[in-house]
Amino acid sequence: MSNTLAKQDRIGARVPHEVYETLRRAAELTGATVNQFLVQAALKEAQEVIEREEVIRLSPRDWNWLLDLMENPSMPNAKLKAAMKHYQKAKRDYAGTIFNWEP
Repeated sequence: MSNTLAKQDRIGARVPHEVYETLRRAAELTGATVNQFLVQAALKEAQEVIEREEVIRLSPRDWNWLLDLMENPSMPNAKLKAAMKHYQKAKRDYAGTIFNWEP
């Protein structure tokens, strides 16, 4: 049986003494070390930023509107049809070249 250690990275920061004392006090009140407190607080904030940037929230009304659009799409208009023709032509013209349209 082998013991595998999770890779760990180091983060360091220099802060004014007053900032450190505030962080130390907050860490002490939560029963954590300053490092634990900093990592927990930074991770929480990072997760909130990522969620705010990557998650789209819809009201029930907007969700139903979007679902209806997906289930009952409107017919393509002239601009969309022209764009598809242009895409298909470009796809044929550049087939086999370094400029590849395929995903």
